[in-house]
Amino acid sequence: MDKKSMTALVSAFARGYHAKTNEVKVFDDHIIEKLLTQEEYGGMCHHMAQGVGFFDPGFVGDAEEALKWVMDYQLSPTPIGRAAYAEDLLKNAVLTGTNQYLLLGAGYDTFSLRQPKWAEGIEVFEVDHPLTQVDKINRIEESGLETPGNVHYVGADFNKKEWMSVLELLPAFNVKEKTYCSLLGVVYYLTEQNFENLLLVLSELLPKGSSIVFDYPDELYFTEHAEVRVKKQLALAAATGEQMMVGYSYRHLEQLLENAGFLIYEHLKSEDMTSRYFKTFNDKRPTSKVEAFENVNYCLAVLK
Repeated sequence: MDKKSMTALVSAFARGYHAKTNEVKVFDDHIIEKLLTQEEYGGMCHHMAQGVGFFDPGFVGDAEEALKWVMDYQLSPTPIGRAAYAEDLLKNAVLTGTNQYLLLGAGYDTFSLRQPKWAEGIEVFEVDHPLTQVDKINRIEESGLETPGNVHYVGADFNKKEWMSVLELLPAFNVKEKTYCSLLGVVYYLTEQNFENLLLVLSELLPKGSSIVFDYPDELYFTEHAEVRVKKQLALAAATGEQMMVGYSYRHLEQLLENAGFLIYEHLKSEDMTSRYFKTFNDKRPTSKVEAFENVNYCLAVLK
Protein backbone atom coordinates (compact mmCIF):
# COMPACT_ATOMS: atom_id res chain seq x y z
CA MET A 1 0.00 0.00 0.00
CA ASP A 2 1.50 3.34 -1.05
CA LYS A 3 -1.22 5.62 0.31
CA LYS A 4 -3.34 6.07 3.42
CA SER A 5 -6.27 3.67 3.70
CA MET A 6 -9.47 5.09 2.23
CA THR A 7 -11.56 2.18 3.53
CA ALA A 8 -10.34 3.00 7.06
CA LEU A 9 -11.37 6.62 6.57
CA VAL A 10 -14.83 5.64 5.29
CA SER A 11 -15.28 3.31 8.28
CA ALA A 12 -14.35 6.19 10.57
CA PHE A 13 -16.91 8.41 8.84
CA ALA A 14 -19.55 5.71 9.31
CA ARG A 15 -18.88 5.57 13.05
CA GLY A 16 -19.00 9.34 13.30
CA TYR A 17 -22.22 9.67 11.31
CA HIS A 18 -23.91 7.07 13.51
CA ALA A 19 -22.86 8.84 16.70
CA LYS A 20 -23.89 12.27 15.42
CA THR A 21 -27.31 11.41 14.01
CA ASN A 22 -28.75 8.88 16.46
CA GLU A 23 -29.97 9.47 20.00
CA VAL A 24 -29.80 5.74 20.73
CA LYS A 25 -26.39 4.50 19.66
CA VAL A 26 -24.97 1.07 18.97
CA PHE A 27 -21.50 2.59 19.40
CA ASP A 28 -20.69 6.15 20.41
CA ASP A 29 -17.59 7.39 18.61
CA HIS A 30 -18.10 11.04 19.50
CA ILE A 31 -14.45 11.89 18.82
CA ILE A 32 -13.98 10.88 15.18
CA GLU A 33 -15.84 13.88 13.76
CA LYS A 34 -13.09 16.09 15.23
CA LEU A 35 -10.54 14.27 13.08
CA LEU A 36 -12.45 14.95 9.87
CA THR A 37 -12.60 18.39 8.29
CA GLN A 38 -16.02 19.87 7.63
CA GLU A 39 -15.28 19.59 3.91
CA GLU A 40 -14.46 15.88 4.25
CA TYR A 41 -17.50 15.08 6.36
CA GLY A 42 -19.83 17.08 4.12
CA GLY A 43 -18.27 15.62 0.99
CA MET A 44 -18.74 12.06 2.20
CA CYS A 45 -22.35 12.78 3.12
CA HIS A 46 -22.94 14.17 -0.37
CA HIS A 47 -21.25 11.31 -2.21
CA MET A 48 -23.02 8.62 -0.19
CA ALA A 49 -26.41 10.21 -0.78
CA GLN A 50 -25.65 10.59 -4.49
CA GLY A 51 -24.64 6.94 -4.65
CA VAL A 52 -27.90 5.52 -3.32
CA GLY A 53 -28.79 4.32 -6.83
CA PHE A 54 -25.81 1.98 -6.79
CA PHE A 55 -27.13 0.26 -3.67
CA ASP A 56 -30.84 0.48 -4.47
CA PRO A 57 -31.76 1.50 -8.04
CA GLY A 58 -35.40 1.85 -7.05
CA PHE A 59 -34.87 4.15 -4.06
CA VAL A 60 -37.32 7.05 -3.73
CA GLY A 61 -36.62 9.91 -1.32
CA ASP A 62 -34.71 13.16 -0.82
CA ALA A 63 -30.95 13.51 -0.25
CA GLU A 64 -31.19 13.28 3.56
CA GLU A 65 -33.32 10.14 3.36
CA ALA A 66 -30.95 8.67 0.80
CA LEU A 67 -27.92 9.31 3.02
CA LYS A 68 -29.59 7.74 6.04
CA TRP A 69 -30.61 4.68 4.03
CA VAL A 70 -27.10 4.16 2.63
CA MET A 71 -25.49 4.55 6.05
CA ASP A 72 -27.93 2.33 7.95
CA TYR A 73 -28.14 -0.37 5.30
CA GLN A 74 -24.65 -0.47 3.81
CA LEU A 75 -21.89 1.49 5.53
CA SER A 76 -22.49 1.64 9.28
CA PRO A 77 -23.43 -1.88 10.46
CA THR A 78 -19.99 -3.50 10.32
CA PRO A 79 -17.86 -0.59 11.66
CA ILE A 80 -20.14 0.16 14.60
CA GLY A 81 -20.90 -3.49 15.42
CA ARG A 82 -17.31 -4.70 15.48
CA ALA A 83 -16.16 -1.64 17.45
CA ALA A 84 -18.81 -2.21 20.12
CA TYR A 85 -17.93 -5.90 20.32
CA ALA A 86 -14.18 -5.32 20.53
CA GLU A 87 -14.42 -2.67 23.25
CA ASP A 88 -16.84 -4.75 25.32
CA LEU A 89 -14.34 -7.62 25.24
CA LEU A 90 -11.48 -5.24 25.99
CA LYS A 91 -13.24 -4.07 29.15
CA ASN A 92 -13.72 -7.69 30.26
CA ALA A 93 -10.04 -8.40 29.60
CA VAL A 94 -8.84 -5.36 31.55
CA LEU A 95 -11.10 -6.12 34.51
CA THR A 96 -9.62 -9.63 34.66
CA GLY A 97 -5.98 -8.52 34.63
CA THR A 98 -4.94 -7.62 31.09
CA ASN A 99 -2.75 -4.50 31.01
CA GLN A 100 -1.79 -4.17 27.34
CA TYR A 101 -4.02 -3.39 24.35
CA LEU A 102 -2.61 -4.01 20.89
CA LEU A 103 -4.65 -2.48 18.04
CA LEU A 104 -3.51 -4.16 14.86
CA GLY A 105 -4.46 -2.14 11.80
CA ALA A 106 -5.70 0.64 14.09
CA GLY A 107 -6.71 2.95 11.25
CA TYR A 108 -8.65 5.92 12.63
CA ASP A 109 -9.79 4.12 15.77
CA THR A 110 -10.34 6.66 18.56
CA PHE A 111 -10.33 4.46 21.67
CA SER A 112 -7.05 6.03 22.79
CA LEU A 113 -8.74 9.46 22.75
CA ARG A 114 -11.92 8.27 24.50
CA GLN A 115 -10.34 6.20 27.27
CA PRO A 116 -12.75 5.44 30.13
CA LYS A 117 -11.55 5.26 33.72
CA TRP A 118 -11.11 1.49 33.61
CA ALA A 119 -8.53 1.83 30.81
CA GLU A 120 -6.30 4.52 32.28
CA GLY A 121 -3.89 2.00 33.78
CA ILE A 122 -3.18 0.03 30.61
CA GLU A 123 -0.66 0.57 27.82
CA VAL A 124 -2.18 1.02 24.34
CA PHE A 125 -0.20 0.21 21.19
CA GLU A 126 -1.58 1.25 17.82
CA VAL A 127 0.01 -0.67 14.95
CA ASP A 128 -0.69 0.38 11.37
CA HIS A 129 0.82 1.18 8.00
CA PRO A 130 3.01 4.30 8.42
CA LEU A 131 1.14 6.38 5.82
CA THR A 132 -2.25 5.88 7.48
CA GLN A 133 -0.74 6.34 10.94
CA VAL A 134 1.04 9.60 10.10
CA ASP A 135 -2.20 10.96 8.63
CA LYS A 136 -4.06 10.07 11.83
CA ILE A 137 -1.41 11.66 14.07
CA ASN A 138 -1.51 14.84 11.98
CA ARG A 139 -5.29 14.95 12.28
CA ILE A 140 -5.10 14.58 16.05
CA GLU A 141 -2.59 17.44 16.30
CA GLU A 142 -4.60 19.69 13.97
CA SER A 143 -7.80 19.05 15.96
CA GLY A 144 -6.21 20.30 19.17
CA LEU A 145 -6.63 16.92 20.88
CA GLU A 146 -3.78 15.38 22.85
CA THR A 147 -2.63 11.77 22.70
CA PRO A 148 -2.60 10.33 26.26
CA GLY A 149 0.74 9.25 27.68
CA ASN A 150 -0.19 5.56 27.72
CA VAL A 151 -0.62 5.47 23.93
CA HIS A 152 2.20 4.36 21.62
CA TYR A 153 2.24 4.45 17.80
CA VAL A 154 3.96 1.66 15.87
CA GLY A 155 4.37 2.09 12.12
CA ALA A 156 4.44 -1.35 10.50
CA ASP A 157 3.40 -3.37 7.46
CA PHE A 158 1.73 -6.73 8.27
CA ASN A 159 2.92 -8.06 4.92
CA LYS A 160 6.45 -7.98 6.33
CA LYS A 161 7.03 -10.42 9.16
CA GLU A 162 9.62 -8.20 10.87
CA TRP A 163 6.91 -5.72 11.90
CA MET A 164 7.03 -7.23 15.38
CA SER A 165 10.62 -6.10 15.93
CA VAL A 166 9.49 -2.45 15.97
CA LEU A 167 7.00 -3.25 18.72
CA GLU A 168 9.51 -5.20 20.78
CA LEU A 169 11.90 -2.23 20.85
CA LEU A 170 9.39 -0.04 22.67
CA PRO A 171 10.33 0.23 26.38
CA ALA A 172 6.65 0.29 27.35
CA PHE A 173 5.88 -3.05 25.66
CA ASN A 174 6.26 -6.10 27.89
CA VAL A 175 6.41 -9.47 26.14
CA LYS A 176 5.58 -11.17 29.44
CA GLU A 177 2.39 -9.16 29.95
CA LYS A 178 -0.95 -10.70 28.97
CA THR A 179 -2.21 -8.71 25.99
CA TYR A 180 -5.58 -8.13 24.33
CA CYS A 181 -5.40 -7.63 20.55
CA SER A 182 -7.96 -6.30 18.09
CA LEU A 183 -7.80 -6.84 14.34
CA LEU A 184 -10.83 -5.01 12.99
CA GLY A 185 -11.57 -4.71 9.29
CA VAL A 186 -8.17 -6.18 8.40
CA VAL A 187 -8.53 -9.92 7.69
CA TYR A 188 -10.43 -9.13 4.48
CA TYR A 189 -7.31 -7.53 2.99
CA LEU A 190 -4.73 -10.15 3.98
CA THR A 191 -3.75 -13.18 1.96
CA GLU A 192 -4.25 -16.43 3.85
CA GLN A 193 -0.48 -16.75 4.23
CA ASN A 194 -0.13 -13.26 5.69
CA PHE A 195 -3.02 -13.86 8.07
CA GLU A 196 -1.43 -17.10 9.20
CA ASN A 197 1.95 -15.39 9.60
CA LEU A 198 0.35 -12.68 11.72
CA LEU A 199 -1.20 -15.26 14.04
CA LEU A 200 2.11 -17.11 14.32
CA VAL A 201 3.97 -13.89 15.14
CA LEU A 202 1.47 -13.09 17.90
CA SER A 203 1.76 -16.59 19.34
CA GLU A 204 5.55 -16.21 19.47
CA LEU A 205 5.43 -12.69 20.86
CA LEU A 206 2.71 -12.91 23.52
CA PRO A 207 2.26 -15.03 26.66
CA LYS A 208 -0.47 -17.60 27.24
CA GLY A 209 -3.82 -16.10 28.13
CA SER A 210 -3.45 -13.28 25.60
CA SER A 211 -6.40 -12.87 23.24
CA ILE A 212 -7.39 -11.53 19.84
CA VAL A 213 -10.74 -10.36 18.49
CA PHE A 214 -11.42 -9.91 14.79
CA ASP A 215 -14.10 -9.85 12.12
CA TYR A 216 -13.67 -11.88 8.96
CA PRO A 217 -15.44 -12.86 5.71
CA ASP A 218 -16.95 -16.34 5.57
CA GLU A 219 -16.45 -18.91 2.82
CA LEU A 220 -19.34 -17.49 0.72
CA TYR A 221 -18.19 -13.86 0.84
CA PHE A 222 -16.31 -13.97 -2.46
CA THR A 223 -18.74 -16.23 -4.31
CA GLU A 224 -21.92 -15.73 -6.31
CA HIS A 225 -23.81 -16.98 -3.24
CA ALA A 226 -22.86 -13.92 -1.16
CA GLU A 227 -25.67 -11.55 -0.21
CA VAL A 228 -26.29 -8.45 -2.34
CA ARG A 229 -24.86 -5.86 0.02
CA VAL A 230 -21.72 -7.97 0.45
CA LYS A 231 -21.20 -7.84 -3.31
CA LYS A 232 -21.70 -4.07 -3.19
CA GLN A 233 -19.11 -3.83 -0.41
CA LEU A 234 -16.60 -5.76 -2.50
CA ALA A 235 -17.13 -3.35 -5.36
CA LEU A 236 -16.68 -0.33 -3.07
CA ALA A 237 -13.40 -1.66 -1.68
CA ALA A 238 -12.08 -2.46 -5.14
CA ALA A 239 -12.92 1.07 -6.30
CA THR A 240 -10.58 2.47 -3.62
CA GLY A 241 -7.78 0.23 -4.82
CA GLU A 242 -7.91 -1.88 -1.65
CA GLN A 243 -8.67 -5.39 -2.85
CA MET A 244 -10.30 -7.87 -0.49
CA MET A 245 -8.70 -11.31 -0.55
CA VAL A 246 -10.13 -14.51 0.91
CA GLY A 247 -12.94 -15.90 3.08
CA TYR A 248 -12.86 -18.71 5.65
CA SER A 249 -15.16 -21.48 6.75
CA TYR A 250 -15.41 -22.00 10.51
CA ARG A 251 -13.44 -25.25 10.28
CA HIS A 252 -10.70 -23.64 8.19
CA LEU A 253 -10.43 -20.68 10.57
CA GLU A 254 -10.37 -22.97 13.58
CA GLN A 255 -7.46 -24.90 12.05
CA LEU A 256 -5.46 -21.74 11.30
CA LEU A 257 -5.92 -20.54 14.86
CA GLU A 258 -5.11 -23.93 16.32
CA ASN A 259 -1.89 -24.12 14.28
CA ALA A 260 -0.82 -20.87 15.91
CA GLY A 261 -1.80 -21.98 19.41
CA PHE A 262 -5.12 -20.13 19.66
CA LEU A 263 -8.44 -21.56 20.82
CA ILE A 264 -11.76 -20.04 19.73
CA TYR A 265 -13.49 -18.73 22.84
CA GLU A 266 -16.49 -17.06 21.16
CA HIS A 267 -17.78 -16.98 17.60
CA LEU A 268 -20.67 -14.80 16.40
CA LYS A 269 -22.50 -14.88 13.09
CA SER A 270 -24.45 -11.94 11.69
CA GLU A 271 -27.69 -12.91 13.42
CA ASP A 272 -25.88 -13.17 16.75
CA MET A 273 -24.36 -9.73 16.30
CA THR A 274 -27.71 -8.21 15.34
CA SER A 275 -29.39 -9.72 18.40
CA ARG A 276 -26.67 -8.62 20.81
CA TYR A 277 -25.86 -5.12 19.54
CA PHE A 278 -28.67 -3.84 17.33
CA LYS A 279 -31.83 -4.97 19.12
CA THR A 280 -32.20 -1.98 21.45
CA PHE A 281 -31.41 0.42 18.62
CA ASN A 282 -33.92 -1.27 16.30
CA ASP A 283 -36.64 -1.41 18.96
CA LYS A 284 -36.49 2.38 19.12
CA ARG A 285 -36.73 2.68 15.32
CA PRO A 286 -38.98 -0.15 14.10
CA THR A 287 -39.38 1.34 10.62
CA SER A 288 -35.64 1.63 9.90
CA LYS A 289 -33.74 -1.37 11.21
CA VAL A 290 -29.98 -1.88 11.13
CA GLU A 291 -28.67 -5.42 10.82
CA ALA A 292 -25.19 -6.90 10.89
CA PHE A 293 -23.77 -7.90 7.52
CA GLU A 294 -24.43 -11.35 6.17
CA ASN A 295 -21.31 -13.42 5.39
CA VAL A 296 -19.31 -11.61 8.11
CA ASN A 297 -18.42 -13.35 11.37
CA TYR A 298 -16.75 -12.25 14.60
CA CYS A 299 -14.28 -14.23 16.65
CA LEU A 300 -12.54 -14.06 20.02
CA ALA A 301 -9.59 -16.44 20.34
CA VAL A 302 -7.29 -17.04 23.31
CA LEU A 303 -3.67 -18.16 23.25
CA LYS A 304 -3.39 -21.54 24.97
